[in-house]
Amino acid sequence: MQSNERREREREMRDAGRLPPGQSLTLKWPVLHVGSVPLFAPTTWDFRVFGLVEEQLRLSWEELCKLPQSEVLADLHSVSRWSRFDNRWGGILATELMKRVTLRPEARHVMIHGENNYTANLPISDFLLPTTVFALRHDGEPLTAEHGYPLRLVVPNLYGYKSVKWVRGIQFLDRESPGLWEFNGFHIYGDPFKEQRSSS
Repeated sequence: MQSNERREREREMRDAGRLPPGQSLTLKWPVLHVGSVPLFAPTTWDFRVFGLVEEQLRLSWEELCKLPQSEVLADLHSVSRWSRFDNRWGGILATELMKRVTLRPEARHVMIHGENNYTANLPISDFLLPTTVFALRHDGEPLTAEHGYPLRLVVPNLYGYKSVKWVRGIQFLDRESPGLWEFNGFHIYGDPFKEQRSSS
């Protein structure tokens, strides 16, 4: 796409209310993460749901892949000021996963746990939106390792640091608790349309 076409597309997205303030359209998909890309061993990999639940859930890679899958078309907004539009994410909806879990009444927040000790927090209300998906695929192809293979949580309504790569589990809490980037000064919620980039 030529620069004039790109500017026109950016203006179109802004006029449609899809480009948050302070963001620029990208056609590429920049790679940003903490630590090195972890190795994936399907026979030992597992996914856990724990914390304020009536019974903890553990799924092997084979069990996870057998869960019903859906597609979500959604934009991705990075706190580093780029936006990528109309991503097709294929995988397991958060609402589908939660059909297998009974929350305790005091559960209010979710801590997402990824490889490399990465964590990110979410209110349960955002976690349970119909667009929140545990993605296995992007635009019809399996996720690449640098973009989160084998499993990435995608939370389209918040900045990308909430969309945890290499996710390994979710923990339900009764209070808000900062994850890795939130603890280091990023906004505790991270709404792109309110430019909630930092906690200050």
